[in-house]
Amino acid sequence: MSNLEDLYREVILDHYRTPRNKGELPPPATCTEGSNPLCGDEIKIFLDVSDGVVNDVRFTGHGCSISQASASMMTAAVKGKSLDDVRAIARRFKQLMTIEEHDGSAPADVKLGDIEALQGVVKYPVRIKCAVLGWNTLLEGLATAQA
Repeated sequence: MSNLEDLYREVILDHYRTPRNKGELPPPATCTEGSNPLCGDEIKIFLDVSDGVVNDVRFTGHGCSISQASASMMTAAVKGKSLDDVRAIARRFKQLMTIEEHDGSAPADVKLGDIEALQGVVKYPVRIKCAVLGWNTLLEGLATAQA
């Protein structure tokens, strides 16, 4: 295994063992639930959105290390960002997971930081759903928060 793969594994394990932004936000925060019935992953995303900015984001749930680490990385990446930036980051991540076509809607220069550690998941197609669970739930929550 390459040193880069070792580093990526450590980043994923770090976010799994010491998740960032784990917990709930009190109402009136938006709460959205997602699940992956194939493997049992479940997640809740809590969002505090105002004036077009994600002021705070938290998650709870249980599941595999990939789903939980991805949710942790996601919350760290989007907290304090504008809704446009959050959507661009989410599109870029889904492109990294090869779920969305590269249609130019998320420039390749969108920086993912630690999230890039999840790129090895694409070698295991059944695990891609684990990695994107939190992201899909986040996007659903954003739609609800803006409604």
